[in-house]
Amino acid sequence: MFIFVASVAFAAQATNPGKKAASPAQLAQQEKMKTCNKDAKEKALKGDERKAFMKKCLSGKTSGAPATTTVAPPTATAAPPTQQEKMKACNKDAKDKALKGDERKKFMSDCLKK
Repeated sequence: MFIFVASVAFAAQATNPGKKAASPAQLAQQEKMKTCNKDAKEKALKGDERKAFMKKCLSGKTSGAPATTTVAPPTATAAPPTQQEKMKACNKDAKDKALKGDERKKFMSDCLKK
C-alpha cells in the first residue's frame, strides 16, 4: 500500500513539477500590464491606437494613469482619424448641406481625401 501511495505522489509531482515563483520584476511587469490594459479599455482604444498606447505605456513613456491625469501633448500628437471616423464626419456634413447625386459624390470624395 505504501508503494502505491508513494508512486501516486511521485506521478503527480512528475506531471506537474510546480510553477517557479514569479520574480519581483515579473510581478511588476504583470501589474504594469494590468494597469495599461485597464487604461486602454477605459479610453476605448482599438487597433493601431491601442497598440501604440500599450507600447508607450509598457515602456514607461506614459504613466499608465487614468485619462483624467493625461498630459495634453500626447493627445496633440494623436493618430489621424480612421477611415470610418472620416466617413461618419463626411456623411454628417453632406447631410447637413442637403447634398444629393453627383454633388454629394464629389463632396464625399473631396472630404475623404483630407
